[in-house]
Amino acid sequence: MLSILQICNRFPYPPKDGGAIAMYNNTKAFYELGCKTDLLVINTKKHYVNVPELPSFFLSMLNRVEWINANTDINPFDAFLNLFSSESYNLKRFNLKDFESKLIDLLKNNHYDIIHIEGLFVSVYVDIIRKYSKAKISLRAHNVEYLIWERMASSTNLLPKKWYLNLLARRLKKFEIDVINKVDLLVPITELDATIFKKHGCKSPIFVSPAGVDEETILNEPFIQTQLSLFHIGALDWMPNLQAVNWFLAEIWPLVNSKFPTLKFYIAGRRMPKKIKNMKLPNVEIVGEVDDAIKFINSKSIMIVPLLSGSGMRIKIIEGMGMGKTIISTEVGAEGIDYNENMDILIANTPDEFLNKISFAMENPYVCEQIGQNAINLIRTKYSNKILIGNLINYYKKIALKSN
Repeated sequence: MLSILQICNRFPYPPKDGGAIAMYNNTKAFYELGCKTDLLVINTKKHYVNVPELPSFFLSMLNRVEWINANTDINPFDAFLNLFSSESYNLKRFNLKDFESKLIDLLKNNHYDIIHIEGLFVSVYVDIIRKYSKAKISLRAHNVEYLIWERMASSTNLLPKKWYLNLLARRLKKFEIDVINKVDLLVPITELDATIFKKHGCKSPIFVSPAGVDEETILNEPFIQTQLSLFHIGALDWMPNLQAVNWFLAEIWPLVNSKFPTLKFYIAGRRMPKKIKNMKLPNVEIVGEVDDAIKFINSKSIMIVPLLSGSGMRIKIIEGMGMGKTIISTEVGAEGIDYNENMDILIANTPDEFLNKISFAMENPYVCEQIGQNAINLIRTKYSNKILIGNLINYYKKIALKSN
């Protein structure tokens, strides 16, 4: 039995957005594939979970759960002071003494084969892990983090904001390039991310493991034929999602609404800013947080993903594809997915292209139904989570055996 310590910058449950879903799918697959998993979490104010209320089925997947409560929110005063240092403010907020002590205690008193680090923000503890454990350290790179900030900087015209975002990107990049050579295994989510890491001199072994979907909740969800409508779903406290929604509403929706005056656009997502909540635009319905994202996706027809920045993979896209939805996304939004354009998904990068692809979807419903079926087939063959994580576990077993 492989013994794993999974370290997260937030609880993997409830799996209501891409980050939580990615971590939860790992936890679930580790359990189903016979691993003994301890979970160590920074229980943040932003994504706070009342641990005693976690469902028994989730806790039963784990051998042990340890956490600390912490406020990692952005503090304007601290952010200002950070300008006069060389540290990354994005990462400094997750470098916590209480968490370090909890981690050291676990490492001293337990044997682990693999330390599975979920994302860059908790990779700040790699040196501590190396000091107190002989376990192999695996960094699950959900994104190329610095690239997200570079892209956000390039797509803003406000000079002070552009300068600050570029500063954050440079500091993240410096740390990210350094830490990828401190781990025993780098596990990027896409081949494109792997190529970027190699370009920056990654000498650690790389095992690409795409994000997958949970067959039980996605692939077995019955297909629902719905009235044609557009929808977007995504956490709106994640800057790339907020940027995408603002861009779509300002630059694209007026064109779409003028051509299709009865077509509705539904926007769902957690932590929606008041500015979005209070918007009054024709045929735009602000749904806010939904209790069941899968049921919401399945009740609508055409998913809009107008991302201008980001990295890694958009899990909501592969979930939507698994339910046979027509997806209209930018190339950035669809990065990392092994799709065939106009067969599995529609791609648009400009307002005019979005209008054209939405028009095509509205005017060719039977073609879109075929695109949806193609998407289901793609997910079934390439993005089954249990198979993907099974491949990763097999690799973990190989590197764990080498150290014994």
